[in-house]
Amino acid sequence: MKKIIGLLFVVSLFPFLSTSAEDGHRLWLRYDTLNTAKVNVIIPPAVRGGHENVTTPTIDIAVRELRMFSKSQEVTLRIDKSLPDDEGFTLQTDEQGSTTIRAHHDIGLLYGVYRLLAMQYSETLTGINAEQTDENGHQAPFYKLRLLNHWDNLDGSIERGYAGKSIFWNDDNSQLSIVNSQLIEEYARANASIGINGSVLNNVNASPKMLTAPYLQLVKQIADILRPYGIRVYLSINFASPMALGDTETADPLAPEVAAWWQKKANEIYKLVPDFGGFLVKANSEGQPGPGDYHRTHAEGANMLADALKPHGGIVMWRCFVYGANHKGEDRVKQAVSEFKPLDGLFRENVILQTKNGPLDFQPREPYSPIFDQIIRTPNMVELQITQEYTGQSKHLVYLGEMWHEFFTFVQPEKLKGIAGVANIGLDRNWCGHHFSQANWYAFGRLAWNPHQTSDGIALEWLEQTFDMDEVLNSKMMTSMLISREACVNYMMPIGLHHIFKFDHHMGPEPDGFKANYPLEWCPVYYHKADSLGVGFDRTVATGTGATAQYRPDVARMFENIESCPKDYLLWFHHVPWNYEVYDSITLWELMQERYNTGVKQVLLIQSVWQQMKPYVDEQRWREVDERLQQQVRDAREWRDVCLGYFGSFVRQ
Repeated sequence: MKKIIGLLFVVSLFPFLSTSAEDGHRLWLRYDTLNTAKVNVIIPPAVRGGHENVTTPTIDIAVRELRMFSKSQEVTLRIDKSLPDDEGFTLQTDEQGSTTIRAHHDIGLLYGVYRLLAMQYSETLTGINAEQTDENGHQAPFYKLRLLNHWDNLDGSIERGYAGKSIFWNDDNSQLSIVNSQLIEEYARANASIGINGSVLNNVNASPKMLTAPYLQLVKQIADILRPYGIRVYLSINFASPMALGDTETADPLAPEVAAWWQKKANEIYKLVPDFGGFLVKANSEGQPGPGDYHRTHAEGANMLADALKPHGGIVMWRCFVYGANHKGEDRVKQAVSEFKPLDGLFRENVILQTKNGPLDFQPREPYSPIFDQIIRTPNMVELQITQEYTGQSKHLVYLGEMWHEFFTFVQPEKLKGIAGVANIGLDRNWCGHHFSQANWYAFGRLAWNPHQTSDGIALEWLEQTFDMDEVLNSKMMTSMLISREACVNYMMPIGLHHIFKFDHHMGPEPDGFKANYPLEWCPVYYHKADSLGVGFDRTVATGTGATAQYRPDVARMFENIESCPKDYLLWFHHVPWNYEVYDSITLWELMQERYNTGVKQVLLIQSVWQQMKPYVDEQRWREVDERLQQQVRDAREWRDVCLGYFGSFVRQ
């Protein structure tokens, strides 16, 4: 749909653009309303199709943003088909202060506008974290797929959500209405400002109802709101949907009637949403149905869906988070490679394997998943967890940029086709539950645009745009953010300990956790294997499960040898004697005590730095962060005391 230039958005229709209380709702988009910029739009006649002054909804948004907020007095937006055919842009300012943004597509212009506005509020963006450009000053996103995965249920609840209910789905399903169209547009604006271009609207543990006509009408409404901001919608699907909805007697992917059902369903979806992105699938994992129920492979299941989507340009993102019955007795962290490596190269070209950054389950620290070494003939994308399921659940200040930077030191960004993040967004007024959890949403978007960005630079960008502190205070808070993830690891599970959380909700320590009616690989005792001799999971080839062999040879050798294994992963790969000297004259037990105590001290340090910010931060946000930090200190002490008491009982045996 096209609009005539001059059609302006009335500010009263978009109250989210006006100044509001400092409750965190404006995120990093705290622009001053200036209404002083002159904006020129130049679209070549060939692009206009012979019409005068034709623009698009996306360009209209770009013009509105500039007119209201730009500090540049004059900005020209130009569609330039000589530029690369991507979502990128060039941004140039002359000596008189006039700025020109050029792009091949209108979404590139919008991205350029948001980058210009951000640069006006962040010195870091124009300095140490300035974007890399080509010889012509053009910058473009590194990944074509930059998605948020929402684990939102149709009843409004969110699995692993810690910021209220869903912004998409309503509690009262009898009304079958989206929650709030204005809020969804605010969400779209925030995502576009950091270059996120896709949203999976529902939980990977998907309800078959998601694909029924009433809900697809809601998907259309959401897609229409997101589209001008460059965001395509995707859906998680229940693999057994045709059978669950009573339309077929089976969900066997090789059954002709099942394939026909999915083809018809794809046609129905694309008629409503022509730019629909595709399906995300969790199959044969944690009780979800899949092709394995019919003795079919993941490739056969994925390919059947891929064939249905291909005529429309859609993709299938098939999750590699698979473990359980088919691998009884096998180390859980090995099961994904065991499952998918034999299938490498058998998937359709529009299938992408989506794998968590680590081989287990979003732990505060994991080695990277060996899937990224083993799958070489099938496209891969990484799944990161923005929501803090295992890192304090939006009650703890834990900046995850450091975790994701660690992942990219092992996995070359060029090996991946895309990046997905499990969202931390809900109906809470500040979107993310914790004001500093907003930084993880922001950091994900910035790394999806450019995974070579530094985590410290991203943290500083976010601080400069989110608060009104001076350079010294921003630097202090940046340092606090950078130590926060390591603090979390230290007071929860240092030196490679993992998955010793309380059952089900994953908040708090339970190192003695064991339930006979649970699968063993859900029990904390399975992962630390503490006894009177030592602690840790032996995953070596020589004496353990052999998980080290799944890595590429240089990394496998490093992890296999207790001397060369990085100390941060030591207990992940080795069962280590309590009196083993990890460092000169420092035994494992002494180091464990030191790390737990250090974690508490680090949180106390972060708390003391935040105390210094009180005169410079609005009262509401300062108080709410301070309350969260008080809880984090209590929780850190609980982790330390419980874990040292429990593990100490083995040392004293």
